[in-house]
Amino acid sequence: MSFEDSAAGRRFHAGRRYLNDRIRLAVDALEHLVGGLSTSLLALGGLAHVIGIGIFLPSPTLRMVRAVANRERDRLSRWGPPVVNPGPVPAGLRDALRDYAVRRELGWLAVHAFAGFLIGLLALVIALYALQGVTFPLWFWLLPPGSHGPGLLTWRIDGFLDALGAGVLGIGWLAVGLAVGPGMARLQARPGRRLLAPPPGADLSLRVAQLTATRAGALDAHAAELRRIERSLHDGTQNRLVAVNVLLGAARRALARDPESATAVLERAQDAAEQALAELRTVVRGILPPVLADRGLTGALNGLAASSAVPCRVDIDMPGRCATSVEATAYFVVAEALTNVNKHSGATAATVTVRSEGGQLLLLVSDDGHGGAAERDGSGITGIRQRVEAYDGRFSLTSPPGGPTTIQVELPCGS
Repeated sequence: MSFEDSAAGRRFHAGRRYLNDRIRLAVDALEHLVGGLSTSLLALGGLAHVIGIGIFLPSPTLRMVRAVANRERDRLSRWGPPVVNPGPVPAGLRDALRDYAVRRELGWLAVHAFAGFLIGLLALVIALYALQGVTFPLWFWLLPPGSHGPGLLTWRIDGFLDALGAGVLGIGWLAVGLAVGPGMARLQARPGRRLLAPPPGADLSLRVAQLTATRAGALDAHAAELRRIERSLHDGTQNRLVAVNVLLGAARRALARDPESATAVLERAQDAAEQALAELRTVVRGILPPVLADRGLTGALNGLAASSAVPCRVDIDMPGRCATSVEATAYFVVAEALTNVNKHSGATAATVTVRSEGGQLLLLVSDDGHGGAAERDGSGITGIRQRVEAYDGRFSLTSPPGGPTTIQVELPCGS
């Protein structure tokens, strides 16, 4: 019996999977905590604004508070159940202060400005202590003789053994981070999830409004897709078939007069028929690529990356399959994104990352181009958003001037 099949081997692999899961959860929690730290800084600035000049400019101040709170709602929605943004702040000051969401946002501002900041700062300190300690044996010799160790260390570092002790302490900090990181992330997010959630009874109405908007977007995207297919058939395939018909008629007439000339006409007709078939295959692939059924999403995306003019790296971690419609949407998102990269970005490299976590298909397309991508009416990016929202997914675009450009998509991975 091999080690892989033995009880010790199974325990070893189970322990390794558990450790990998804990590391992934800890890294995810650290990213969450750093994001919460950034919104806590915004909340701290907003709180100072409310205390300082809020009484003189109440309406702009409340709109500013709503903007900060919506940033936190968006952050929380990326890491768990969505927190729906409320509508605009009521116009009148009295109506605004009576608004359920405004009052709770002011409470959240005070709590998150201090509690969220302290929790995020503590998590960042633990991560830095762990990084310093674990790597200290590699760079301790750069310090002046007699220096103290990193972090909370107070003893002198006189040699490699002292530095190795600091490394062991760094491993201890790392273990602390792995153990308490996810809990700290949940604790930091709790005020936002409680205070920024819609009022009781409002979830359904907001959800109906959201679904109405995404349904309209889905219908627009569907109509645009039908127009694209119609143009492709009318301008391409139909013209080729008309040419075939004309050439066949000419060949029939030529057979009666000059059989040798009919051969050349038939060859032209055959070329036109082959071109018509190629264009028809292109249209069919645009409706639902057969490669998805044959090779799955992994093979389909690898095929897109291989045909990209800009070198593209694909990193996919999907233990199973998603619904066909979801995989088709992910395929079209990547296809449209890589088309934009090839045409407009000026990039030298692109990356497509796909993960399946918690019932969600996470998709990330990034490039190192000049940035500046934006949604405009009729643009490909608008079409991507409409496709994603039609499946109750989330879409975000980050493309500052100078780059890089990143498209992030989350789709419910139904079966």
